[in-house]
Amino acid sequence: MGGLPWLIPVRHVEIRFASGDVFVVEGTLAEVEKRLSDAARSGQARLAWFKEQGTDAEVGVNPAHVAALRAGEDSG
Repeated sequence: MGGLPWLIPVRHVEIRFASGDVFVVEGTLAEVEKRLSDAARSGQARLAWFKEQGTDAEVGVNPAHVAALRAGEDSG
């Protein structure tokens, strides 16, 4: 099983904050990173919006508080 793990599409991503909180959102690593980058370039008050995995809830993320992204593991 070769390949680069950051190029493998996944269904959800864990966004970990400096506070230790974690949100799991729908999307691939590339999609989530792009939304966070776009929001960061748009200004300090700009949030990146995501659908929280497994719910219909929307969550706004301040890119300045993100410490790490990690691909979630698909179940099944």
